[in-house]
Amino acid sequence: MMPSWTTTAQPASGVAQPPPLSPYAYPPNPAYTAVPVRQGFGTYPPPPPLAHAAYAAPPALAQPPSSDSSSAAAKPDSKQGKVVWPDSVRNYVSRSFLPDNSDPSVTRAEMEVKLKEVIRAATDNNTLNTTDWDNMPLPQALVKIERSTATGTSSSFHNKKRKSSEYAGAGETQPPWASTNTSRSLGDRISSPSKRINDGTFKSSKFDTEANKRKRRFESEYQANRSPSPPPPSDGPVVGTCETLEKRYLRLTSAPVPSKVRPERILRQTLELLKKKWRKEGNYSYICDQFKSMRQDLTVQHIKNEFTVSVYEIHARIALEKGDIGEYNQCQTQLRSLYQMGLKGSPIEFKAYRILYFIHTANRSGLNDTIADLTTAEKTERPIKHALDVRSALALGNYHRFFQLYMDTPNMGAYLMDMFIVRERLHALCNICKAYKPDVKLRFITEELGFETDADAAQFIIDYQGQHLLEDRTEYIAFLTGKAGGLFEGARAAAFQRVDIKGQI
Repeated sequence: MMPSWTTTAQPASGVAQPPPLSPYAYPPNPAYTAVPVRQGFGTYPPPPPLAHAAYAAPPALAQPPSSDSSSAAAKPDSKQGKVVWPDSVRNYVSRSFLPDNSDPSVTRAEMEVKLKEVIRAATDNNTLNTTDWDNMPLPQALVKIERSTATGTSSSFHNKKRKSSEYAGAGETQPPWASTNTSRSLGDRISSPSKRINDGTFKSSKFDTEANKRKRRFESEYQANRSPSPPPPSDGPVVGTCETLEKRYLRLTSAPVPSKVRPERILRQTLELLKKKWRKEGNYSYICDQFKSMRQDLTVQHIKNEFTVSVYEIHARIALEKGDIGEYNQCQTQLRSLYQMGLKGSPIEFKAYRILYFIHTANRSGLNDTIADLTTAEKTERPIKHALDVRSALALGNYHRFFQLYMDTPNMGAYLMDMFIVRERLHALCNICKAYKPDVKLRFITEELGFETDADAAQFIIDYQGQHLLEDRTEYIAFLTGKAGGLFEGARAAAFQRVDIKGQI
């Protein structure tokens, strides 16, 4: 006997049974509605002409009509939601996009928006077929009409909001508050201090009359008391008329006055007078003041000639003699520009001074520029050759050669070398203390460091706290170099600090 769970229930005869379900079959009631697949595009109308292909129909009008709709339908089919566009509408759209009908003042976006509004309004009003589309204004014209209407409305609106200043010049027109109040209001009193009378003229108030009187009185007093203004300075050079030979130097704070400026013929007499006084009296303060006054008169008169060169050269030599490096440098700067103009003078002498000056100020860039400007012929001249040898000896550390050149300096170069001779003696003395031990004769120091006498050499050592290094022996005075140590190192370092000079280039 078969078990009961193995038996299969048999269907009743005569009752239709559904086919057995496949293991992957969908249920009989799916959750979507089946839609038949479209097999072709033959049932749709052809696309619109290319003339207005860029026009995009509004979403409500873009649905394609069904195949059974008539092309001459008068109004949209509300049941199917499809619209058949009449030929007149299509022609209207085509004309809107023709290049001949374009307007530069109306953009394409504005035209398309207006075109959609016109067609949508006709569709909503069921007037697609009844509207005369051939005579309908194009969207461009409609946009311009709307603009003009909006402009007219805006201007009329602004005309109603007049400003208070418009009432002041409006003749008989009065502001609203003036028509209701017969007395003068606060606004009237502030905006128009004058008083208006019946004949249309304005009468000044008592306050205005008094103010005008005070103004005229002050103007008359100012004109009477003020000093006449000096004449405006001319563009050209000043021509001096002063006949005084000696004149103090005063820094100019305004335009030079011709009556206080000496002409060139007077300046030549002044130069001869100053040279005599310098030889006789030697008063540098007076001489320097007078030369600066002469240089000022030459400058304001734009005098640049050989006489100008001689004035600057003489002043520079006197300044060197007195150790006034600031005044010397000012003269040296002007002489350089005068020499470049081709004026005669002593360019070789002052070019050599310039090299020594840059050695003193440790201005390497200025020294290199000066050497680069020298010609081959100038380098053979004795003053310049001497200055170049001084530079070479210091660069090589050859103090023996340096002090030999110091003792044989041409022109007035020794005055410039005196300005840096102390630091070079300290530098050489430090090297001697390291190289010669235990002692050397004081005479050796005198000869090597360019002193005139042994007493000068001994005083130099004593000035730097080296008196204990001098020993008096039977035949000579010895300098104990072995005991010097670093006694002179600090003084040498201080002497080689940066040189700060008034008037340095």
